[in-house]
Amino acid sequence: MDIADGDNDVGAVRLEPWGEGDFWLLRRTNSPEMTDHLGGPESEAKLKARHRRYLAVEPGCTYRVTLAGSGETVGSIGFWEREWRGETVWETGWGVLPEFQGRGLATEAARAVIEAARAYGGHRCLHAFPSVDHPASNGVCRRAGFTLLGAADFEYPKGHWMTSNDWRVELTQADSRRTVT
Repeated sequence: MDIADGDNDVGAVRLEPWGEGDFWLLRRTNSPEMTDHLGGPESEAKLKARHRRYLAVEPGCTYRVTLAGSGETVGSIGFWEREWRGETVWETGWGVLPEFQGRGLATEAARAVIEAARAYGGHRCLHAFPSVDHPASNGVCRRAGFTLLGAADFEYPKGHWMTSNDWRVELTQADSRRTVT
């Protein structure tokens, strides 16, 4: 997918490739309120390591989510490889800054990342694993078109186990055109 062509726009948001200058966003999304369902805030060293991973994600992509009109940064989203139940799949996750929450921007960013993963290719499915206790992220999955597969034990971050919902979107053309009779 050619980011410069604007193929990553969905309504009010735009996905911009993660850059060197985006470390501030990791710091903002590392607050207790933003990490409550993710095991809590990370140390500065872990944030720096995460930033390096975001810059080097391959295959996959990490993005800064901006408002399409103003370019103001509202959060981040991405997709990356994960082994899940004997299959290599894409996984996605996101964070929207508190002052922009409740406006549907995470849902629009999730729809945009679905299209980005579909265009990137490589895997049949994109999964999201929000905590079962996180109604906002589970609502994003539902509104963005993911299918709920059920609850699963999930390790994130490493060493921290939680019960997550396994949401999936089929990315391949054959699967997306399937009809129910």
